[in-house]
Amino acid sequence: MAEKNEHKKIENSLFQVRLPLFLGLAVAVGILVGATFFQPSNNNPQGTARGYLKFREILSYIDREYVDTVNTEKLSEYAINKMLEKLDPHSSYIPAKDLTMARSYLESDFDGIGVEFNIFRDTLYVIAPLSGGPSEQVGIQAGDKILKVNGETIAGVNISNETVFNKLRGPRGSKVSLTVLRASESKPLQFNVTRRKIPSVSVDVGYMVDKQTGYIKVSRFSNGTYDEFKEKLTALKKQGLHRLILDLRDNPGGYLDHATRMADEFIAGHKKLVYTDGKGSKYDANYYAKVKGDFESGELIVLINEGSASASEILAGALQDHDRALIVGRRSFGKGLVQVPISLSDGGELRLTISRYYTPSGRSIQKPYDPESTEDYEMDLMNRYKHGEFFTQDSIKFNDSLKYKTSRGRIVYGGGGIMPDVFVPRDTLENTNLLTELYRKNVLREYALRYFGNHRQELSTTSLSQFQESFQVTDAMMQGLLKEAKKSDIKVDPKELKRSERIIRNNLKAFIARSRYEAAGFYPVLNEIDPDFQRAMGLFSEARHLSMGK
Repeated sequence: MAEKNEHKKIENSLFQVRLPLFLGLAVAVGILVGATFFQPSNNNPQGTARGYLKFREILSYIDREYVDTVNTEKLSEYAINKMLEKLDPHSSYIPAKDLTMARSYLESDFDGIGVEFNIFRDTLYVIAPLSGGPSEQVGIQAGDKILKVNGETIAGVNISNETVFNKLRGPRGSKVSLTVLRASESKPLQFNVTRRKIPSVSVDVGYMVDKQTGYIKVSRFSNGTYDEFKEKLTALKKQGLHRLILDLRDNPGGYLDHATRMADEFIAGHKKLVYTDGKGSKYDANYYAKVKGDFESGELIVLINEGSASASEILAGALQDHDRALIVGRRSFGKGLVQVPISLSDGGELRLTISRYYTPSGRSIQKPYDPESTEDYEMDLMNRYKHGEFFTQDSIKFNDSLKYKTSRGRIVYGGGGIMPDVFVPRDTLENTNLLTELYRKNVLREYALRYFGNHRQELSTTSLSQFQESFQVTDAMMQGLLKEAKKSDIKVDPKELKRSERIIRNNLKAFIARSRYEAAGFYPVLNEIDPDFQRAMGLFSEARHLSMGK
C-alpha cells in the first residue's frame, strides 16, 4: 500500500543487527559462557573430535606453509559463518568488534538512517525501516535490497556488519545515497537519506479513536516496551477505553519477556502463552499468564502483516489461540527459532538456535527452510508478493496436516507465521510511480516541513482535534507540491496524479501533523484512509462475539 511508504516500519542509525535476522532475542533462556578449550559432544563425540582436529590441522598448515602471508583469524571467521549457514537462517557468529553494536539496537539512541537490516548471502536486505526514522520518511520499505551506498557496490562483495555500520552510520545531518532494488519495481531506485538521531521509543502512539475505541502502535519489543505500553494503556482507560486496536504491523520482534508480559495484560487466568522445544529438555520452557491484566475483557483487534515477526508473532499467536483477539491483516513473517547468546573466549558471541517457538495450540511459528539452499527463505517476502499472497487470500494454501484448534475449537493452521482471522489485501490501486518518486526524493516530507515552518505560529494555537477536523490540503498546496516535484525532475503524469491524489493529500496532512504534534498527530491522520485500520474499525462486533465464545 502506497501510504505505507511513510507508515511502514518489514518492525527498528539504529541498525537493529540480525545476524542473520535476529528477530527473536532469547534473553529468557539466558547466556552461556563459552569454554576456552575443546569439549567433544555427547551426541557424537568421535565425529565432533575428528571435525575439530581436521579444521585445526588445515588451519595450521595454511599458517605455516602457504606461499603468502594470510590472516588466519579472518579465514576461521569465514569458515565459521559458512558452517552456520548450513544450520538455519538465524544462527550466527558476531566478532568481538561488532558485539557492542549488535547488542545496542534495543538499548540506546543512535545517529543514522534508521533501518533494521539483515545480511543474506552477501546481500543487504531491509527488514524494516524504523518508525518515524529518515529511511521510512523517504520511502524505504521492508524487503528492499540495498545494492550500492554512495555509488559503491555492496551486494555480492562479502560485506560484514562492520562494513554496513561504517557505511551507513555517520554524523547527524550528513547524507547517504542508497541504490535499492524492490520487488515491485523493474529498475533500481535511488534514495537520498539524511542521517539523524533515532530514538529508542518502541510504542509509537496511543490515542482514542472515539469515545470507546483506543489504538496503540507497537513498533518493536525493546527494553522499555512493556512500560511504554502500560503507560499508554492506563492513559486510554482513563479516557474511557472499552475496545482496542493493537497495531503490530511491521514489528520485527525483540525481547520475549516484553511480549509475554503484554499478552498477560489481555489474557485472564494462568493460561500458556508460548513454549519452546529443543533437543532434549535443556532448552524447553513454558511461559504462562501470571497476573491480573488491565484489559482482560473488552473487544480486542490485533493488526499484523508480513513484517510482523518473532515476539510480535508470539503475542498475536497467544491471543489468537485463546480466542482473546481477532487477528486482522496478512500472514506474518514466520520467525520462530530461538537463539541463545554464547559468550566466546575471544570476546565474540555465538548466537545458536537451540529451540523453536510454539503457540499454545502447538503451532510452530517458524516458516520452513532448507539448510542446503537458503535462497527461497531469503526471497520469501518477494516470492509472496510475486505469488499474489499480499493481494488475495486464495493464493495461500494450507496443509491439512498442520491443522490446530483454538481454546474454543476454531481451526487455525501452522506451517509458519500467524495467519489472520480476517485477511486484508495490500491496497495498491492508488500506488503510482509519481507517489514513489515523491517519497524517494523526499519531496512530500520537505514540503511539509517548509509549510510548517512558514505557518508555525498559527498552527501553534491549533489543537490536534481542531487540526484533524478543519485542516485541509488546498489545491494551492497541491500545486506548490507538484512544482517542487518538477524541480526534482519528477514527471507529473495527470492520470497518475488522479490515482494517487487522495493519498498524497492525506500523507501531506499527516507530515504536517507530525511536525506540529509528533506521532500523536501523525498516526490519527494516516489511519483516516488506512485500509487495514478502517477494516478493523468495522470488525468489533466479530471481536465481541469471539471474546464471548459465540
